[in-house]
Amino acid sequence: MEKQISCGEEDGSGERGLLHTWRGYSYSTTPERVLLPRPVLQAALGARHGVLLVEGGQVYSFGELPWKQNQTSSVVTEPILEAVLNEQRVVFVAAGSAHSGVVTEDGGVHMWGENAHGQCGLSGLSVIPNPTPVCVLDSEATPPQAVKILEVACGDQHTLALSAEYEVWAWGSGCQLGLNTSTFPVWKPQKVKHLAGRHVLQVACGAAHSLVLVRCLPPPQEPRKQDKCGQCNQLLYTMTDKEDHVIISDGHHCPLGVELDSGEAKSALEGSPDQSSKGKQGKSSPTEPGPSMLAQISKLPTSSTSPEIERTPASEPQNQVPASGQEPVEPAVENSAEPEAPAANGEVCVEASETSTLELDSCRAIGGKSSPYPDEQAVKAYLKRLSDHALAEHTTKTPSTLHSAQLSSDHADCFTSDPLIPVAQSVTPMGSALNNLVVSCASAVGERVVSTYEALSLRKVIGYWVPGEGRERVEERLRQEEPMQGKKSSSLGDIREEEAELCRRLSLPGLLSQVSPRLLRRTSRPRARAVPLAPGGIPEADAHLPSLQTEVWSWGRGPEGQLGHGDLLSRPQPACVKSLNGKEVLRVAAGAHHSLALTAQSQVFSWGCNTSGQLGHMESPTTLPHLTKLSDGIRVWDIGAGQQHTLLLADGDCIQPILYYSGQQVKGVMEKTEEEEQTGEYTQQPVLLPFCMNLGYVSSVCAGGQTCAALTDRNVMGFIASLHELAAAERKYYCKLSNINSLLLQPLLKLDSLSAGLGQSSAGLLQNLIGRLGRLSQLTGQNSASLTSFLRRSRDVRGLVILDDAHLFLDTYSEYCSAVGDLLVMGGFQVLVKPCHDVFGKGAEVVQKLSECPEEGLPLADVLAHLFYLPIKHLHEYARLLLKLATCYEVSSVDYQKLQDACSKYESMALHLKRRRKEAEYTLHFWKSFPGKMTDSLRKPSRRLICESSNKALTLQNAGRFSVNWFILFNDALVHAQFSTHHVFPLATLWVEPISEENTGLYGLKVTSPEESFTLLASSPAEKAKWLRSINQAVEQALSGLGHDGIPPSTGVTQRADPPISRTASYTFYKDSRLKEATYEGRWVSGKPHGRGVVKWPDGRMYTGTFKNGLEDGFGDYVVPNKNLNSCDHYQGQWKDGKMHGFGTFRYASGEIYEGSFQDNMRHGHGMLRSGKLNSTSPSVFIGQWQYDKKSGYGVFDDITRGEKYMGMWLDDQRQGNGVVVTQFGLYYEGAFNNNKMMGMGVLLSEDDTTFEGEFSEDWTLNGKGVLTMPNGDYIEGSFSGIWGTGLKMSGSYYKPSLYDSDKEKAHALKLGRLAVHSEEKWKAVFLECWNRLGCDSPGQGQTTAAWDNIAIALTANRRQQRDSPELLSRSHHKTLESLEFIPQHVGPVTLEVYHTIRRYLVKACDTPLHPLGRLVETLVSVYRMTFVGVGANRRLLPQAVNEIKSYLSRIFQLVRFLFPDLPEEGGSLADPPKEKSGSDTAGKPLESPKPGCVVSSSALLLPVLLPRLYPPLFTLYALEKEKEDDVYWECVLRLNKQPDLALLAFLGVQQKFWPVTVTVHGEKQQVLSSTKDACFASAVETLQQISTTFTPSDKLQVIQLTFEEITQEVLALLKQDFLWSMDDLFPVFLFVVLRARIRNLGSEVSLIEDLMDPCVQHGEHGIMFTTLKACYYQIQHEKIT
Repeated sequence: MEKQISCGEEDGSGERGLLHTWRGYSYSTTPERVLLPRPVLQAALGARHGVLLVEGGQVYSFGELPWKQNQTSSVVTEPILEAVLNEQRVVFVAAGSAHSGVVTEDGGVHMWGENAHGQCGLSGLSVIPNPTPVCVLDSEATPPQAVKILEVACGDQHTLALSAEYEVWAWGSGCQLGLNTSTFPVWKPQKVKHLAGRHVLQVACGAAHSLVLVRCLPPPQEPRKQDKCGQCNQLLYTMTDKEDHVIISDGHHCPLGVELDSGEAKSALEGSPDQSSKGKQGKSSPTEPGPSMLAQISKLPTSSTSPEIERTPASEPQNQVPASGQEPVEPAVENSAEPEAPAANGEVCVEASETSTLELDSCRAIGGKSSPYPDEQAVKAYLKRLSDHALAEHTTKTPSTLHSAQLSSDHADCFTSDPLIPVAQSVTPMGSALNNLVVSCASAVGERVVSTYEALSLRKVIGYWVPGEGRERVEERLRQEEPMQGKKSSSLGDIREEEAELCRRLSLPGLLSQVSPRLLRRTSRPRARAVPLAPGGIPEADAHLPSLQTEVWSWGRGPEGQLGHGDLLSRPQPACVKSLNGKEVLRVAAGAHHSLALTAQSQVFSWGCNTSGQLGHMESPTTLPHLTKLSDGIRVWDIGAGQQHTLLLADGDCIQPILYYSGQQVKGVMEKTEEEEQTGEYTQQPVLLPFCMNLGYVSSVCAGGQTCAALTDRNVMGFIASLHELAAAERKYYCKLSNINSLLLQPLLKLDSLSAGLGQSSAGLLQNLIGRLGRLSQLTGQNSASLTSFLRRSRDVRGLVILDDAHLFLDTYSEYCSAVGDLLVMGGFQVLVKPCHDVFGKGAEVVQKLSECPEEGLPLADVLAHLFYLPIKHLHEYARLLLKLATCYEVSSVDYQKLQDACSKYESMALHLKRRRKEAEYTLHFWKSFPGKMTDSLRKPSRRLICESSNKALTLQNAGRFSVNWFILFNDALVHAQFSTHHVFPLATLWVEPISEENTGLYGLKVTSPEESFTLLASSPAEKAKWLRSINQAVEQALSGLGHDGIPPSTGVTQRADPPISRTASYTFYKDSRLKEATYEGRWVSGKPHGRGVVKWPDGRMYTGTFKNGLEDGFGDYVVPNKNLNSCDHYQGQWKDGKMHGFGTFRYASGEIYEGSFQDNMRHGHGMLRSGKLNSTSPSVFIGQWQYDKKSGYGVFDDITRGEKYMGMWLDDQRQGNGVVVTQFGLYYEGAFNNNKMMGMGVLLSEDDTTFEGEFSEDWTLNGKGVLTMPNGDYIEGSFSGIWGTGLKMSGSYYKPSLYDSDKEKAHALKLGRLAVHSEEKWKAVFLECWNRLGCDSPGQGQTTAAWDNIAIALTANRRQQRDSPELLSRSHHKTLESLEFIPQHVGPVTLEVYHTIRRYLVKACDTPLHPLGRLVETLVSVYRMTFVGVGANRRLLPQAVNEIKSYLSRIFQLVRFLFPDLPEEGGSLADPPKEKSGSDTAGKPLESPKPGCVVSSSALLLPVLLPRLYPPLFTLYALEKEKEDDVYWECVLRLNKQPDLALLAFLGVQQKFWPVTVTVHGEKQQVLSSTKDACFASAVETLQQISTTFTPSDKLQVIQLTFEEITQEVLALLKQDFLWSMDDLFPVFLFVVLRARIRNLGSEVSLIEDLMDPCVQHGEHGIMFTTLKACYYQIQHEKIT
């Protein structure tokens, strides 16, 4: 034997994957090494053969292989290669009694061996000699597709496979297949429907039973709306208030039968032949047995002891809740499955907790089919009896352990408030909704309900639902398990979940100490489902961590109790082994007739046949899982089960793993098979195999038949040993955490007086601490499971979660440490001392033992603190072990670097947490000595002391002689305590700077807070430096949001010496008169709000915007609630020095809206006020000048209700001075106003030109001398009185002018506009604002350079705003802004080229409102439209409208000349004019304004910008003014256009030589006939028609010029010779073109050109052409006379 091993070491593979096999456990046994060329990765043992998987994916068989035909002897001693599989890369092997299976990398299955029962999945052959592919087809998919398999398990006559979708497939024979069939063998792999939708993690086969490990379902994500039955809509729970407690009943029976969620409905009724199983699966607790349960039900009456009854699935008991007595609640805990668990693989989403358990009717459904069973009534009655019995007995005996399990989790969780823990509510083991409800209620109870506490202790509430397990047996079992209970009951993981959820759900803080009826009633509110806040149990890393929330399901034959359901029945459908719920099972193994489950706490549960002691305990009944008997400190981490023995791999005291064996002793040597194997000896409990230390480091074990096998590694370079040490340390640590939970926390939490004794704050902190510990424990458990499977598998350091997700561990530890520190600081451990004495006796040995405290005789409070700080030690352990692993690598390698980094992270976190512990202890010590009165208000859980000045090291400057000034620096505030008062300065808004010592000789620090600043004097330079550093560091930490958690410096947060002067913080003012009690949140600089921020006042006022030196400055949004109007005033706009200043919009609560300028919180400058409830129908609008909140200066007031518009002067909100009123009825008044009335001289015209000129005393009231003129020219002179439009009283003379009195008529011709406001006086405020924007106080006063600077600032600010909110500006705007940033520069006189540059700049500037000029133009356009649109469209206003435009031009031109000082004044000449004349450079570009080559004019420069925007209102006025003339003209045009071309030419007297002979129509030449119409001079006509599409006079003149050019072209073509026009020749031709052009409002066009034409053009070529057009217009009007 030795020889073999030694020679094994010579080949290179002698280090890893060595396989040893042996039988039995006697001292003489020595393992044999199986020699193979490569390391073994996995071994599987059957009854008499074995299959091995070696590196490279090859497979070897050894042992008895009767199916190999060519074998000389069927016993193979040396392993033989299965050559058939050489092409495949195998990843998993399995061996059954006499058949084998392998899984290849691509998910294919190959089977060989015995096939009489179809166990190889191939029909027709009873033996299959070589590995043959088996096709696993999903026939439900369309088209059917091959299923990818991950692993297989082989039994005696059946095989199970686990697919990549985590579903189970089965083939072979027997009820152990779990298929709905009674015809065997099943040759074709079929899906086990009963497990569909569950996430199966592992499969195992016994001789005739099957086990699977299932990950618990995550709670469904969508919240259920209410606790009503999904079908019949009645409440699932009803509550009855009794005096001191509440009875909650979930005895709702849905008359419609099984209740399903819509999603489930389909899958549940999909017509699997056995409805019962489907139905149940659809909805009951996710864990219940299949139809076979009916068998139990039928037995119930007889065997009341059968524990099974308890576990009858939720689908039966309606009013009897938890299942198997042990552990009702925890299971839920473990269940929260990881996030990616497909909620149910799309099939069945089970929500046990929600539906109140599957209603009994489902039993009826089942019963209907399988009638041998009692009907529903009987079952119901029986169950009811049982539960009554339970209630009755409950008071007399509630076995304590029962509680321990039940309450354990309850209480504990009451404490958890941890959002990270996803709660697996759906998996309550008992599955009954009620139970959840109770637990939930219990857990959610808030601190508010102390009063009901005495009446209703939790124990009572929960006690009501103590399940009625078959009494005798349960009691006995509980007694037996008592000693183990602590360990078993629950990992801390359990404490958490279900209740954690409820705590969150009902959002009541506090302990479980009290349950009030009111509270329980609240639970009938819709229950939001717990949606894990992070996607799952543990956020990102969960993907890499195994789930601890698992269930074990079993089915098949059960005569030995190997199914673990507490009976000897067989089950054809998978059923959940309830008693393992919440045990965190990680692995299952099946022997021939017994089963094993390995938990995360390194314990092994076993059940089934125990004839040879293979269960490792002598407990009975063996039909339920019990713990194997191992001495303390032995932690099992791998299991194997053979025919009649069990093999365990465990951690002992040293790093090297040890092996335990329980079961039959096997005598005789392998060769002598004939020799009778004696069955006499076997073990009472597992025994240590003495040779295990010689094997090296065992990485996994397996067993089968009578053989055992172990895979071992040699310790190369210490690497293997370090890995084992790391895994073992983690397992030990997890057990430790579980013990703290079960031995210390659970008993404490059961103490009724706990919350009362702790007081509110400590109770909350303890709750938080337990939650954090639960979180830490869960993470540790998952990591230990991950490390264990890591040892069994890859052993490549890169997969270690502890490296890849170090941040997860560090965060969890940091949070946990904060929780411990908070409780410590608040004196929580002192308060816990009494409860500990109450529970654990005076010495509290349990606590002492758990705390591993080195010193003797410490006070219990310190021992507790020490105990809860133990996890920090584990961080050092991580660091040490990672470093150890790192040393196994080359220093330059990536792995070394990675391990080294992680090591330093853990180490620095450990040191950091140690420092935090010191801080907490220092703080606690300080509170003990601090005067009590202030302690209460200052002591907060997260507050830590940094330093304090009780040694007089720091004093207040200028303090009185007897005053006491004590400065205490915490991590969140500086406290200035005086004799009886204290003041708290939050650190986030504290600035401290040293004062230089040179002149004062004092060591001072200047401290600034938002409302005070004071100077502190230190006693020495060292003290000064210490305080300065401490305060600055504390401020820096408070600002970075680290609070007292901090981040260990190593993680890359470099601590600055000084915190920034500018920072973001929140502060509530307490002194400042204006901001008293207001809260400011935003940017600060040196104690003053500065930058963006929000202020909220207690009365509801709120300002959001920018600040400067503590005052609102810049753009801001201000809301003031108005109680009377139940609305708010809302200002958005500019601020300066805390007041509204600049442009803004104010929406008043009354519905009025003001847009315009403000100054000192008042409307001042130009602005528009719209009043009226709806802006669309605003009854009035005022636009104009304001002074100090009143209308003063020029303004336009549109009174929409009265249909009047006033344009004139105002004073103090009244019309005062000259003005014009027009009404919608065509009345027009201009004249003097006084005290808001027409008073003084005025002129009034009505629509028909009746005119009154004289004195007025009221609106529309004549009073005094005047002249009344009739439309026909008659007039009356005298004195008048009366209201216009009613009877006028008059005394005077009546004149009828004769036809020859022409001179007199002239005297009376009325000049309108004399009494109106002069156009230069209008809109002064608008222009003044533009000058102010350029930095001038009054027009023309200021520096050009400063003006350009202001423009640049305005543009940049607007660009920045555009960057912040891009949606405000279009892209073209953005481009315009960019181009405006280049200022047109030039030196010397302005040449034409520079002039064009300036013109282009102006066009762009006026195009964007962000430029001061653009802003000006925009405002002018809006005031112009306000004036002349609507009622203002009165023809009598035309002259004023034209003059207003002219005044705009001159005033804007003044601005332009200010910006470009070198520009000549109006009418001046440009330097060195170009050679060619002005028109020629435009010939190529029709319709562009002519650019006068040499003369500068405001109209040429600015009209193109201004007029297009003002054109509509202006042209409307022209059209109204010229209406009569245009009608006459148009009638004539229509009449003359009926003529064909030649007739018209003749009529107009055009000379024959100019008559076109041919014309081009649609590209082809045609003869002009007498009938031809609209063909001659067509191009000229088209050109002239474009006059209506242009805006500026210069553009219109350009059109006329082009028309003349077109006419000339045609005539030249006709005459074929040079030719000069005379006016007599040209006029008739042009007249023809004008007629044919049919321009509707030609008169308006002509007037507009005339009024706004550039004066310098009047006498040039354009002038003459325009005169010709005008002449044509008048000629056409008078045409009919000729």
